[in-house]
Amino acid sequence: MAKSIYDEEYRTLIDAVRSARKKAGLTQQALADRLGRPQSFVAKVEGYERRLDIIEFLHVCRALGVDPALIFVALDRAE
Repeated sequence: MAKSIYDEEYRTLIDAVRSARKKAGLTQQALADRLGRPQSFVAKVEGYERRLDIIEFLHVCRALGVDPALIFVALDRAE
């Protein structure tokens, strides 16, 4: 089994997070500021270089003002 950071489902999840960020009109820097993290954190996540754990995923969703369940629905529909 491939590592989850390279898994197609993980990439779909991150693509949905990136899409939500852009829909919210936020730059990577603006999201990073909301998270209290450096811009490189967002860039590495969106570039599939760094895996989010579930707690970080929830923090990102909150910072975006997005219901995490909606991201999972997008993931489920992509299958």
